Amino acid sequence: MAITLVNPSGLPEIPIYKQVSVATGSRLIHVAGQVAWDADGNNVAVGDLAAQIEQCYLNVAAALAGVGASFDDVVKLTMHVVDWQPEKMPQVIDGIGRAAAKLGVTLAAPASLFGIVALDVPEHLVEVEVTAVLD
Repeated sequence: MAITLVNPSGLPEIPIYKQVSVATGSRLIHVAGQVAWDADGNNVAVGDLAAQIEQCYLNVAAALAGVGASFDDVVKLTMHVVDWQPEKMPQVIDGIGRAAAKLGVTLAAPASLFGIVALDVPEHLVEVEVTAVLD
């Protein structure tokens, strides 16, 4: 495997991701931000943050699979959430957990979450993008 995920001493352990990824592969993959669209471009789960996060992760998984990669190859994940408030964190964790269960993976790559004002269409509450590395 081209990636090692670690929690270095001196940094807190975060339950849903590792603090650092070390990539030694030679193929760098950037997946565009994925929103809650199905394969036909229809909005999914309007108004439901957790369900939209789940769909975003499923879309990321499809994008990765399309180039021979998976979540095991992800070195960095970035999530943009509309109108972010800390009270939304349980919905975020729920959506990530549902996606991980559906995909049968452990999601542990370093991650960042940014609160933003809006996305491309009003129905989208979240966007997820990743960088992955393959041997």
